[in-house]
Amino acid sequence: MMSQIVLKKSTAELQLMKTHYQALLSPKQPPGSIFTAKTNNCTITAYKSGKVLFQGAGCQSEADKWGGFNSEVAPKKKASSPKGSKLPDHFASLSVVGSDEVGTGDYFGPMTVVAAYVSATNIPLLKELGVQDSKNLNDQRIIQIAKQIKDVIPFSLLTLHNEKYNNMQQKGMSQGKLKALLHNQAINSVLEKMSPEKPDAVLIDQFAQEGVYYNYLKSQANIQRENVYFSTKGESVHIAVAAASILARYAFLLRFEELSKKAGFPLTKGAGPKVDECGAKLIHIHGEDSLTRFVKLHFANTDKAKALYRKKYKA
Repeated sequence: MMSQIVLKKSTAELQLMKTHYQALLSPKQPPGSIFTAKTNNCTITAYKSGKVLFQGAGCQSEADKWGGFNSEVAPKKKASSPKGSKLPDHFASLSVVGSDEVGTGDYFGPMTVVAAYVSATNIPLLKELGVQDSKNLNDQRIIQIAKQIKDVIPFSLLTLHNEKYNNMQQKGMSQGKLKALLHNQAINSVLEKMSPEKPDAVLIDQFAQEGVYYNYLKSQANIQRENVYFSTKGESVHIAVAAASILARYAFLLRFEELSKKAGFPLTKGAGPKVDECGAKLIHIHGEDSLTRFVKLHFANTDKAKALYRKKYKA
């Protein structure tokens, strides 16, 4: 994880800092920022809200120039737990590992799962960078935010490519079990990266009841159970799940672009009629056997694509 410090400064102080770093200002600035400057070992980004982010090996010495010991800490007495949930009070302000998956409803493209750790001190920064429910963000914004946070927070990314997905699914493994295995593995991996630091909690964006989830994992040697919670709409419960979702979506988009290049034409996300047309075109260009590398074969789109291929290209 990249070393970083966040300070809160007044408008006058921000202007003074901008003048100080005038010769080092970068032409590229993230949304909502006033300036970005780069020294040999530190990147300084000041935001309109007054927050200033120092990143890099020299972040401490650079922040010290501006009173670097008043690093902002996330408030502890806001946002209560969702009504009726088993989550601890003020869950949104805790240090949490959140996990989420992307690509499970897409015919083309892999399943990607990310577990990401957001400490209480990093919550204001991630909000400043625009982290929120990924469903409210377009792909361009997802990419923009993911590039900013991937070096700020520790995370673990797992990608289940279609060929392996189809092989495991054909052996009788449900999508639910595949998701459980990947979530557990990603959570274990990010906890290892964090060690010896421990989160206050782990939050899984719920795709199965707790008992079903752990039943899926019963044959695994290392099952994470300590302070693990489940919640639907996890992205709105804690920003760690939102960050995990953005990073997972970013990875999915990169893999999707690679698949489109291999196919030789732009593929379509989702599982609608246009996806069937892409499937038929893929069969026409690369043959039916190519499907196993590009799609999730058990989707109804497979039969539809084959039928469309016979009608459109074989007639």
